Amino acid sequence: MLKRDDGRFTVKNVHGALLGAAALLLSTPSLAQIALTIATVNNGDMIRMQGLTSDFTSKNPDITVKWVTLEENVLRQRVTTDIATKGGQFDVLTIGTYEVPIWAKKNWLVPLDKLGADYDVADLLPRIKDAVSVSGKLYAAPFYGESSMTMYRTDLFQKAGLTMPENPSWDFVISAAKKLTDKEAGVYGICLRGKAGWGENMAFLTAMANSYGARWFDEKWVPQFDKPEWKKTLATYVDLMKEAGPPGASSNGFNENLALFNAGKCAMWIDATVAASFVTNPKDSTVADKVGFALAPNAGLGKNANWLWAWNLAIPAGSKKVEAAEKFIAWATGKDYAKLVASKEGWANAPPGTRTSLYQNPDYLKVAPFAKLTLASIDAADPNKPTVQPVPYVGVQYAAIPEFQGIGTSVGQQFSAALSGSTSVDAALSAAQASTEREMKRAGYIK
Repeated sequence: MLKRDDGRFTVKNVHGALLGAAALLLSTPSLAQIALTIATVNNGDMIRMQGLTSDFTSKNPDITVKWVTLEENVLRQRVTTDIATKGGQFDVLTIGTYEVPIWAKKNWLVPLDKLGADYDVADLLPRIKDAVSVSGKLYAAPFYGESSMTMYRTDLFQKAGLTMPENPSWDFVISAAKKLTDKEAGVYGICLRGKAGWGENMAFLTAMANSYGARWFDEKWVPQFDKPEWKKTLATYVDLMKEAGPPGASSNGFNENLALFNAGKCAMWIDATVAASFVTNPKDSTVADKVGFALAPNAGLGKNANWLWAWNLAIPAGSKKVEAAEKFIAWATGKDYAKLVASKEGWANAPPGTRTSLYQNPDYLKVAPFAKLTLASIDAADPNKPTVQPVPYVGVQYAAIPEFQGIGTSVGQQFSAALSGSTSVDAALSAAQASTEREMKRAGYIK
């Protein structure tokens, strides 16, 4: 700005200065910028979502996104502590089907009834929608849904003269795993979760136990680890893993087993249906064109070892950024997000297990050989009747009570120790019974 000798400024220069100031303001971030902090789990679909965040921020320039990405057990601990203490660290939470009904009933979550006219709640798969609703109201939006299935190497089966049934028995799986193990070649007959955690090894072992006729509690909430069905489950699992599993299995969760399978180290892997797109993706898997799919095994008692789960996005009650959080959740879990993934990485990598429309999409069905079995597995999992014998709880691979998180992890540690050989199967079951009885008495479920 020029100054005249008489100390006054020209109108022209004042106008120029104002324009310059305006340009400076426009070039810096808006003071009204909203920063969302999102807590999520470190699995492939969530990491892919982070890579696509620019699509959301370009459509919502007033919102920035900060990701806090954590391993599954750590995520649960951090998020649970934060919401219970009203810590306010996170604006959007990644939580499972276990937490949603419990937290909604405590009024810890914002109901998601403002996701936009085109969100199409009716398109959500009924099993998944019910799992994240309370009294017919949605409290979390499913990002992807899953059950579990058997994934296997078609080339190794062919070479061994084996044919995988679509609905295999445990006897078949155990026999095939032993036959397919070639430790000298670094190929193991089966990879299963062993890492301690209620959502890690106990997700698998509870589903397996269901198929063997076991249950966590009887109708009066008495723990059942001293019953023969649990002994059969845990002994079968430990023996199978010792004979046909990889070394260090007690440290392996979903991500570790996925890496082993993709590296060609596992002849079979029983785990989340969501893994199907990763094991068949040539970018991720060295055996992408050699993978077949079957239902999770059964023991002939009418229950397969398949669970029901969804990772969901939710908003903590008391959040001061609800409107921005709703926009993000609608973007990440809406129909257009699947199209975005498809445009970048192909339809086979669209997040599965949440929307009916995906399973009616010919482009998806054409490239997803696992689609039919994923849907069948999700439909077959019944959280209201998860076991052969009656139970007082809801949930397939967990009991939907607040105490289960601690109880399940404690039991998971005992069972992981049995797998590593640091304790016996009998000792692990005895410790699980004692610790679970103690906690259930403390919580007032039993006397």
